[in-house]
Amino acid sequence: MTKPIVSLVVSFILSFIWIGCTVDGNLDKANQNVVNEQNETGPITLVIHGGAGTILKENMTPELEKQYREKLEEALQAGYKILADGRSSIEAVVASIQIMEASPLFNAGVGAVYTHDGRNELDASIMDGQTGNAGAVAGVTTIKSPIQAALEVMLHSSHVMMAGPGAEAFAEAHGLEMVPNSYFGTERRKEALEKALKKEVEGTTDLLQYQDWKYGTVGAVALDQYGNIAAGTSTGGMTNKRYGRIGDSPIIGAGTFAENSTCGVSCTGHGEYFIRNVVAYDIAARMKYEELSVQESAKKVVQNKLAGLGGEGGVICLDRKGNVAMEFNTSGMYRGYIQNSQTHVYIYKEE
Repeated sequence: MTKPIVSLVVSFILSFIWIGCTVDGNLDKANQNVVNEQNETGPITLVIHGGAGTILKENMTPELEKQYREKLEEALQAGYKILADGRSSIEAVVASIQIMEASPLFNAGVGAVYTHDGRNELDASIMDGQTGNAGAVAGVTTIKSPIQAALEVMLHSSHVMMAGPGAEAFAEAHGLEMVPNSYFGTERRKEALEKALKKEVEGTTDLLQYQDWKYGTVGAVALDQYGNIAAGTSTGGMTNKRYGRIGDSPIIGAGTFAENSTCGVSCTGHGEYFIRNVVAYDIAARMKYEELSVQESAKKVVQNKLAGLGGEGGVICLDRKGNVAMEFNTSGMYRGYIQNSQTHVYIYKEE
């Protein structure tokens, strides 16, 4: 073989190797970009609600409004501090909800509404968007922090939901603080029950046709620095409920849902509608299968589907990029979020 031919062959081989390396390098960069895009997460974020319903400015005194705003701010700060310290979204959700459970302002923990029989029966649930694990308690009467009990079910049992005396025995066995049922009662909630009972006797309302006392519930959704989403909900249910009625709050997929690839959701409102329409999961599913944004999905479910069926209430949602949705079809919803250390608190629809 002559020297020119040899040189030509060598040049061809070297060129082929160079092209191959370039293509492989570009593919590696493209693949890395895809991985980065898939793993991209937003800033640590916490969004909360304190219930949706008939909340009108003309019915709110300046002092009471101030109390609500300050308590929502406190709940946001408590959860956000945990996120800022590099801890998990699960811990942040529990911390923020416990602030609201301990306040008589909200229908959860202290300040829970009364059943027809004059007791307080509490429900709560929590879900981990990274693992899909979840825990819930329903109809409990002596557990000081129902959201903590839901967490214990998730972390230390093979079950998802426990109810009544069994849930209470489990909580006590795991060292949770137990209290007498009277711990949860407030004069304000007693008056609401008396009002409901009077209307019931007069025949002007029934179990499902309740008015200004029908909504409560607190909830939180958090995104931590690792891109993990968690959601939780806690409630006292609805005034004058009977027969061990349980709403959507402790039901995964109805009142609470979390999934890293889509979003976290906590609901508040007329629980029967939220259960029948698996509202929390539906919002996440529409993001996945219809490729909607979290705001678009929440609006479609709450304003179109839910409202179209006569269901009232609201949701808070958060995706892994830190996008927040706070959608409701009532006159108001106690709500707020914190991101980049900036808090935003709202009550009325026009805010």
